[in-house]
Amino acid sequence: MKSFEVNFDGLVGPTHNYGGLSFGNVASQSNSQQASNPREAALQGLEKMKALMDMGFVQGVLAPQERPDVAALRSLGFAGTDAQVIERAAKEAMPLLVASCSASSMWVANAATVSPSADTADGRVHFTAANLNCKYHRSIEHPTTSRVLGAMFADQQHFAHHAALPAVAQFGDEGAANHTRFCRDYGEAGVEFFVFGRSAFDSRYPAPQKYPARQTLEASQAVARLHGLSEEGVVFAQQNPAVIDQGVFHNDVIAVGNGELLFHHQDAFLNTEQMLAELHGKLAARGGNFQSISVPRDQVAVEDAVRSYLFNSQLLSRADGSMLLIVPEECRANPRVWQYLQGLLAAGGPIREVKVFDLKQSMQNGGGPACLRLRVALNETELAAVNPGVIMTPALYDTLTAWVNKHYRDALRESDLADPQLLLECRTALDELTQILKLGAVYPFQIN
Repeated sequence: MKSFEVNFDGLVGPTHNYGGLSFGNVASQSNSQQASNPREAALQGLEKMKALMDMGFVQGVLAPQERPDVAALRSLGFAGTDAQVIERAAKEAMPLLVASCSASSMWVANAATVSPSADTADGRVHFTAANLNCKYHRSIEHPTTSRVLGAMFADQQHFAHHAALPAVAQFGDEGAANHTRFCRDYGEAGVEFFVFGRSAFDSRYPAPQKYPARQTLEASQAVARLHGLSEEGVVFAQQNPAVIDQGVFHNDVIAVGNGELLFHHQDAFLNTEQMLAELHGKLAARGGNFQSISVPRDQVAVEDAVRSYLFNSQLLSRADGSMLLIVPEECRANPRVWQYLQGLLAAGGPIREVKVFDLKQSMQNGGGPACLRLRVALNETELAAVNPGVIMTPALYDTLTAWVNKHYRDALRESDLADPQLLLECRTALDELTQILKLGAVYPFQIN
C-alpha cells in the first residue's frame, strides 16, 4: 500500500499582526509594532501550498483560529458585549488585547505532535495538541486546534486524538516544531526523534541562561507514551542551550529531517555523536540507512541560520529518491547561506534541488516554510478517510484566494485591533471558511 507525507499548511488568519509577543524569537521581537499585511501573508502561504501541489505533493490546509479571542478576555475579567470587552481591554490592558488577536496559529508546526500508524501500538495515527504554555498568546490555541484536527481527521478507526498535556511549565509542549520522524518509507515503522530544551525534574540537563527552553523532556516522554511508541522507535535529544540563547527557540530553527536524512547545524545539539549513533542504530534495526548533513559553523554561523531560517525549511522526498529543500527568500539574500547551499548542491548528495519562496510576512513575525506546515504520514486508506474538504486542489486554491481577497485587510496596525468591526470581519470570514473546508462548527462563536 502506498504511503504519503502530507503537509497541512496553516492558513494565515485575518488578524495577522506584528505584536512582538514571542520573547526568544529574534524576528518576532525585531519587527514588533510594524504594520502587517494580512492579505499578502495569506496569499503568500497559499502560493506555497499551490506550488507544492503542482509539484505532485499531497497538500492540505489547516484553518486559523477565531481572533480576537473574546472568551479569553472575558476569563481575565473584561465584561459586557463583545464590543465592550474589546474596548475595555484596549483601554486598560492593550498587551492582553494584542495577545488575544495573535494569528500565531498560522505556524501549525506547533499545533500538535503526530505519530503515524506504522509506529503506534494500536495502528492508528495519533495526534496530541500542543499546550504551548510558554507564551500566553499561544496557550489559548489548543482547544480550537483540537476541534479543527478532530474535524479533519474524524474517523476513529484510523485516527486517535489526545488532549493537550497539563498547562504547567514542567510539561511545556511545542508540538512538531521539536519532533521529526525518520523512516525508510512513510508506511513502514520508523524512529521518532524528540528534541527538548530542558528537563523539569532532572538537574543534570543544562538550561539556557537568556531565553526560555520551551520544550521539556518530560513533555516529549509523555507524548511518546500517549502515542504508544516503543522504546526501539524513539530517540530523545537535547538542544544546545547556547543556541537557544542565540534565538533558536525551537529545534526546527536549527535542524530539519525527512526520510533517512537529518540536516542540521554543527551546534544544534548536545552530545551530537552519541545521538547520531543512536539514530543510526535504531533506524538500521528497522531497515533504514540513517544519514546526516552537519553544516559547519565556520561556513554558516548560528546567527546566519537564525536570520535566514536556513533550517526552517521543508525537506521533501521526490519520486526518484532525491530530496528538495524549500527555503525562504532570506536564504538567497544571505551571501554565506546561499554560498553554502550552492556548494551543497554541487556536492551531489541527497539534496538535489533548492526552491526559494517569498514568505516575508511570515518571516518578519518569526516563522518560515517549516513553521507553516504540520506533517502527517498517511497510507492510502488513511488518506481516503481524511476530510476531503481540507485537501488542496486547483479549485480549492482558487476558492481560498478569492476568500482571502474578499475578507482580509491589506494593512493592520496595533491600533486597528481595538476596532470591534475586526471581530465581525473575522467571524464572517471564518464562518464561510468552515463551509468551504467542510469542517462544521469548530469555533466558539459557532458553538455557543
